[in-house]
Amino acid sequence: MTGLGIVSPIGNTVDAAWTALLAGDSGAAEITRFDATAFPVRFACEVKDFDVAAFVDGKSARRMDRCTHLLVGAARQAERDAGLDVASIGERTGTAIGTALGGVASFEQTVLQLAERGPERVSPFSIVQTLPNLAAGWVSIELGTRGPLLTESTACAASSMAIGDALDAIRLGRAEVMLCGGAEAPVTPVSVAGFAAMRALSTRNDDPASASRPFDRDRDGFVIAEAAAVLVLEELEHARARGARVYAELGGYGVSSDANHISDPDPVGANAARAVHMALADAALEPRDVGYVNAHGTSTPAGDSAETRVLKLAFGDLARAPFVSSTKGATGHTLGAAGAVEAVFTVLALHHGILPPTINQETPDPECDLDYLANTARAEQVDAALSNSFGFGGHNSVLAFRRWVGD
Repeated sequence: MTGLGIVSPIGNTVDAAWTALLAGDSGAAEITRFDATAFPVRFACEVKDFDVAAFVDGKSARRMDRCTHLLVGAARQAERDAGLDVASIGERTGTAIGTALGGVASFEQTVLQLAERGPERVSPFSIVQTLPNLAAGWVSIELGTRGPLLTESTACAASSMAIGDALDAIRLGRAEVMLCGGAEAPVTPVSVAGFAAMRALSTRNDDPASASRPFDRDRDGFVIAEAAAVLVLEELEHARARGARVYAELGGYGVSSDANHISDPDPVGANAARAVHMALADAALEPRDVGYVNAHGTSTPAGDSAETRVLKLAFGDLARAPFVSSTKGATGHTLGAAGAVEAVFTVLALHHGILPPTINQETPDPECDLDYLANTARAEQVDAALSNSFGFGGHNSVLAFRRWVGD
């Protein structure tokens, strides 16, 4: 990994988001993107003070959904951070992006236009603003990547799988550089109402900042959030030839399916544990090598206890050895962008030797009994780390990273 970019509820640059994460800040607050007064859930983790004009010209921006605005902002940051001129190597540079809902805000707006003003007033850009693949398409257009152009839409595992796709593209020789990551902008009336109707969201309207509490006994659901994150994944010899700064190495990738339920995780956890084993084997790592796990940890009652069982199955007698944290306590759940956001934080943890905390963990849960780095970051240099992402429908994706120690 040679470049990082992020736009998130806790900061619109990598430095700002990382500083806020380590400080234990929360991105949750009352919803401002629409009037949520009548909704059962009236808070979210929104991106604040984002200026799309800093990254995209006005004409193009009007043709994009907010999801794409955030993504292009993160991609521009990652390109600059890597010290690359992507367009100059465009044929050997690709894009792989994950999103769960794509341009959901634009879709909702189109439905309202149709209902209120008739078909003749529907925007000619409504379809291209809505299609999930157009987020990746706009990154390719704006930055000039002309290699593989890939989109994953596998719920909350989407951007983790997109990063895995990027790894495969480089291994297969289809690209030397991949811009990979994800984006989501789901703070919309239909999304919030729909997830609330599923009883998936926290209802702590009186205290949003403490609502996302992964692995805590009193967790009551996730906090919906928007974000985008992009990582520059580069073939080693290509990075060496240009003297690139390397943050960490993406060593392996594991995927599996629960084949269990449309939304609930497999309570046993065997198939998600298999994805962990696959990622470790792909990276030539043993369980004893892993010092940190960035957990999926959404703050749902069923999900967090299930993930704890997954880690126990995957690590066996060593389950209490790696430190574990869920950065969703700070960012909320960014759905299809979560894997990319958390990959950025996992890479930074390896690079800086600091492990981010799980905030709002106040009351231990007997079913969640690992070391979750409750409320305080920890200075700890580890050599390998995992990032877990699990999505509705049983999508399991695990990324295995190694600390970069040079040649």
